[in-house]
Amino acid sequence: MPVQSDAPGTRRRTFLTAAAAAALGPTAAALLGGPLASMASAANADNLPDFAPVPAEAFGPALNADGYFVGQIDGNLYWVTDSVYQAMFLTTREGVVLVDAPPTIGHNLLRAIASVTHASGMPSKVTHLVYSHSHADHIGASSLFGTDVVRIGHRENRRLLLRDNDPNRPPPSVTFDERHVLEVGGEQLQLAFHGPNHTPDNIFIYAPKQQTLMVVDVVMPGWIPFKGLAVSQDIPGWISAHDVVLGYAWQTLVGGHLGRLGSRADAELQKQYVADLQASARATMASLDPTPFFQKYGSSGNSWAIFKAYLDAASQQAADPIVAKYTGKLAAADVFTFDNAYVLFESLRIDAGVLGPFGNHP
Repeated sequence: MPVQSDAPGTRRRTFLTAAAAAALGPTAAALLGGPLASMASAANADNLPDFAPVPAEAFGPALNADGYFVGQIDGNLYWVTDSVYQAMFLTTREGVVLVDAPPTIGHNLLRAIASVTHASGMPSKVTHLVYSHSHADHIGASSLFGTDVVRIGHRENRRLLLRDNDPNRPPPSVTFDERHVLEVGGEQLQLAFHGPNHTPDNIFIYAPKQQTLMVVDVVMPGWIPFKGLAVSQDIPGWISAHDVVLGYAWQTLVGGHLGRLGSRADAELQKQYVADLQASARATMASLDPTPFFQKYGSSGNSWAIFKAYLDAASQQAADPIVAKYTGKLAAADVFTFDNAYVLFESLRIDAGVLGPFGNHP
């Protein structure tokens, strides 16, 4: 499907192409004409920090000239990625069922679906659109599919989208509380809500015939979780979601982010990363002496300075052994583990009641 471009749109597409190139590594950047070179110059790259190399196994397949990859998972089930975000779709004799519509993929979703259905002879019209959750970075291209598509999501998803009132994210017309079985043209997706995790409405999408599970912003195959444990709103729920993921009988995982599909070994490895980081945070809570922070900032009455300095030091202490253990095993272990440690440390305080030096006054 052709897309009309103006100058701002062209600049945006150049940025997204460069972001995809960055996700694929320097070889891909060169293949895409080196757009990162001018961007790096503008950002004064010499002053930016260096990070450990990304392990080769963290990367996914190369993108095509339009900046996306579409691949078959099994049978009529496919996935699309721009190496940063992912969507999934089922082709059926009655139309296409799409799961999520990330705006960074945008019109490339239409191109990907058209290329697959043209080759298979299946209808190309998207008849159903399943929302994993309400966040705009995963469903912000929903409006591209018109008003007559059946949108499906959790009941809380509809409430959130009605509140947000974003024309790019029309609220679902079909909602459910715990489970919903979607059957279209001889294909099936099983939708389930297992409680709040990343968001209050994040659901699990299971294709039983293809033994494929899609759950977004929980497991990020080959990489550590994004900053702040994927900016998750319910940390205990997000942690327990790893066990829910592993409780399904799947062979392929679509995680919603980055450039490749996931395996059960990927889910087990991230679960271990989180458990190790949580244990390190607990140990730090028990061992880090808060006295110097009170001595330095207490006399000025700057309570927030006490908290910031203490929490920063605690996050660093908790993160250091985990970075050392997982660098080379999970991509970006040295990028976001400090931020993930901070969130886990705070969750221990406010969710688990492990208050450390901020417990009951004697």
